[in-house]
Amino acid sequence: MVSGGGTNLQAIIDAIADGRIKGAKIVRVISNKSDAYALKRAESAGIEGVVVSRKDHPDASHFNKALLEALDGCKPDLVVLAGFLVVLSRDIIERYRGRIINIHPSLIPSFCGEGFYGLKVHEEALKRGVKVTGATVHFVDEGCDTGPIILQKAVPVEEGDTPEILQRRVMEQAEWKILPEAIDMIANSKELFRN
Repeated sequence: MVSGGGTNLQAIIDAIADGRIKGAKIVRVISNKSDAYALKRAESAGIEGVVVSRKDHPDASHFNKALLEALDGCKPDLVVLAGFLVVLSRDIIERYRGRIINIHPSLIPSFCGEGFYGLKVHEEALKRGVKVTGATVHFVDEGCDTGPIILQKAVPVEEGDTPEILQRRVMEQAEWKILPEAIDMIANSKELFRN
């Protein structure tokens, strides 16, 4: 599930192609934005792309129902939030409990929770003056970035970093590595599912 450019999606596609993720395939890419570049990445890889946009539904209840139907329609074993900027409904979390993971661009519990996504995370890390940041893959629960942590990877903050430079370093050195690694762990180690 994606909302933007799909760089984490591309990392997953590449990791499946080169064998770093074994025993898994992407069955559908769902976006809440029809213009998300991630949909083009999916199309290029021969993966079905589906758009479920909030603006196409009269209210949140109808949107959440359509999102659940889009998920149920492809019968996923694992739901991966790879830059999906929508808070999942209780119904989705309950239906897929223990089978939804998210990538977050900080070392949780730092710079996480409601409102912490995209550049804001890196702006706050730089404002606070941290020397190390990173990324976290975690299971999704009813809270915002509160589910059990699967993997974390630290990334140094360097002199002269801007939020954009730091964001790119965190993606390259952490997100694009630990998200595929977590998927491979789950695909090949069923005990993680029982979390």
